[in-house]
Order: sequence, then structure tokens, then C-alpha cells
Amino acid sequence: MSIKSSRTKAVARTAGSATLALAALAAITSAGGEHANAVKPAALASTIAQETTATPAVPVPPALQHVAKQAEKQAAAPVPAPMPAPKALAQPAPPPAPAPVIYPNTLDGWIRQSLDIMAAHGIPGSYDGIYRNIIRESSGNPGAINLYDSNAAMGIPSKGLLQVIDPTFNAYHVSGTSWNIWDPVANIVAACNYAANRYGSMDNVDSAY
Repeated sequence: MSIKSSRTKAVARTAGSATLALAALAAITSAGGEHANAVKPAALASTIAQETTATPAVPVPPALQHVAKQAEKQAAAPVPAPMPAPKALAQPAPPPAPAPVIYPNTLDGWIRQSLDIMAAHGIPGSYDGIYRNIIRESSGNPGAINLYDSNAAMGIPSKGLLQVIDPTFNAYHVSGTSWNIWDPVANIVAACNYAANRYGSMDNVDSAY
């Protein structure tokens, strides 16, 4: 048999197979009636293509199955909400300033106020020592004045509760007090400052000084 004759027979066989396939499809279509219409050639071809091209699932090795399960649990677990920022602590209010001390406008109040000022300036003296000298010098009268002693003769009479002359008052005046020699507190503090410098303290004075 020649090569040309063999090729002719092969082509004939291929054409015959295609003809048989078309005839079979036509027979199925005519026999199925309405049910055959539900089968769409395009859909059938697509399904066949998907089944033949789908990649089979790769099984997880047993040694890694527990790791995969943990990963699934972590992925399924809800994400916790972020913690709220801490609130700033309120700063305590500063304590109120102490109320100023109010001294009565009496001999007792003048002495107590004078002692507080003296303590702030480091001037020694006690309530009893001041009170005792005031009673002797002026009997507690802030307007007392001596017009008969040697100081008065020189034109600088002793004045006030502790009978202070102007030069002494000016020399031993304590800051923060009045410059008026008749002011009871200013008179006491200046006299005690003078006595502290000359006698160590007003407590050591027992007569005219």
C-alpha cells in the first residue's frame, strides 16, 4: 500500500468518527425533547473545563495540623477594643491663704501684735516684760508725754507707751511698722529693739532706761 493511500484512509476514519459523534448528539437531542434543551452545550463545555483544570486541595501534614488549628482560632477570635486613655488626675487645689490675724485695739492687742513683729525680726522680749515696763512708764496710755524731765528740757520729750524720745524711735524703728511715734505698736517695737541692743531684752529693764 502506498503512503498516499494510507493517509487517505486515516482522513476518512477521522471524518467518519466526527460524523458518528454528531449523529449521536443529534439522537440524544431528539430523544430527550424538552429535557435536552436544559443542557446547553456552552455550559457543558464550561463545566468540563472547570473539572479538568481545578487544582486539587493539598492536605495539611499531620505535624502541622495543630499549628493550622491555632491559626484558625486566632483568626476567628474577636479583636479586643483598645483600652481607653487614663484620665488625668485633677490637681488638688492649693490650700487657702491663712486669714490675717486681727488684733484688738487694746493694750493686750498692741503687746501681742508687737511680739509677733519682734519674733519676725529676731527681737527678744516677753509679754510680761513689756507689760510691766508699759505700766511703769505710761500706765498704758499711748498718748502719754513727759514734759518735765531732762529730755523735755532739751526739746525731745519722751512719748507714748514706753516713753521713747524721737531720736531713739528713728534710730531703732522696725520696718513694717508706722513711722508715727504715737502709734502703740511702732512705739513698743522700737523701744524693745533699743532695749535689746542696750540691755539684752526689755525683760532686763526695771527702771527708766
